[in-house]
Amino acid sequence: MDATTTTLPTLRAPMPPFEGSDGARDFIARLDTFIRDELHPLADKHGITSENGAPRALLEQVWRRSHELGFYGVTLPKALGGAGFSVVDHTLIKEFIYASGSPFAPHVLGELTGPPRVGALAKQATPDQMERFILPVARAEKAICFAITEPEAGSDAGALQTRAVRDGDEFVLDGTKRFISGSPFCDFAVIICSTSDDPAVRETTAFFVERDRPGFRVEAGYKTMAGQSHTGSIVLSGCRIPAANQIGERGRGLALALGRITVNRLLHCPAMLGLARLALEDSLAHAIRRRQFGQPIGAFQAVQHLLADMATELAAARALMLSVARSLDAGDDARAEASMAKLFCSETAFRIADRAVQVHGGEGIVQGSRVEFLFRLLRMYRVLTGTSEIQRNTIARELLGPTLR
Repeated sequence: MDATTTTLPTLRAPMPPFEGSDGARDFIARLDTFIRDELHPLADKHGITSENGAPRALLEQVWRRSHELGFYGVTLPKALGGAGFSVVDHTLIKEFIYASGSPFAPHVLGELTGPPRVGALAKQATPDQMERFILPVARAEKAICFAITEPEAGSDAGALQTRAVRDGDEFVLDGTKRFISGSPFCDFAVIICSTSDDPAVRETTAFFVERDRPGFRVEAGYKTMAGQSHTGSIVLSGCRIPAANQIGERGRGLALALGRITVNRLLHCPAMLGLARLALEDSLAHAIRRRQFGQPIGAFQAVQHLLADMATELAAARALMLSVARSLDAGDDARAEASMAKLFCSETAFRIADRAVQVHGGEGIVQGSRVEFLFRLLRMYRVLTGTSEIQRNTIARELLGPTLR
């Protein structure tokens, strides 16, 4: 995910034995060919980097090609064409994709706007909703985003102020959703709204909302600290939708949105660790290439210790991630463990990126170098998808039991 090139370093950090299934191994081998032979050249041809994002038309090309090759819908239920991979397999696949360094990494499986956003909704969707929303996303024909966060509702997801008011056979939506990943590219969104008549009562309901409806506007004029522009706000002003767009039961919006939160928290970890692996590999290559005082800087013990700590912490974080994945595959609840993994992996990945900047010295603090970008991106993961503080709250509640609930 270099801001200037997609070429991978030739020096690779050692990988432990592959722990996934033979199917996942074969899947990763095919992914490797796709990323190396198609996505890297495509990014180079169009000057696409992680900070210079691709236009919608180019992303559609990636989505369709990934779908043709059988990658795009891998996370869907088997009935919709999914591969039925275990959680362990899924973590290894995601880790590989992000460790490839491709700026298209979030789009290979459609994580930003594709099938992973709708897979859990398939059980709740009506036949009409399957035809209008779920299947077009599964076929890489349409893009979707998931909108919960608001200016006054972030970690406290239940404090929603966006309202959906029933009016005959329609709902009228008003409010603003903020920091919504994938919203600049979406064709429709899953919007979580308050449907309570009493502001003091927290009742949330989920709706499919088409972007082309009057009163639906995407404001995408800001970038994240990592320089990416695939996040925006959704502003709803008197936006009318059919009552048939309601997803599941009234009052079950947050439950529906957070139904797979344990698995989803864990599945952010392979992205972080894939990126951290890039930082380590770039640092190893730089330690061999960069010479000071007549020898490679990798000959100096101070640099060796930085590299040793990076590799050790990456191995520890990866072991925790895979341990939790195995627990989930075994049917365990693993709520606290998934939060531990998200907390530890996000904090560890950022420390690795910080050390990578130190190893690179002056080159590491110049915008345009990959480790400088990774430093900014991995800092964001300590906030995204549940802050480190929220993870600590979850862990403590599980440890202390029902007495504090």
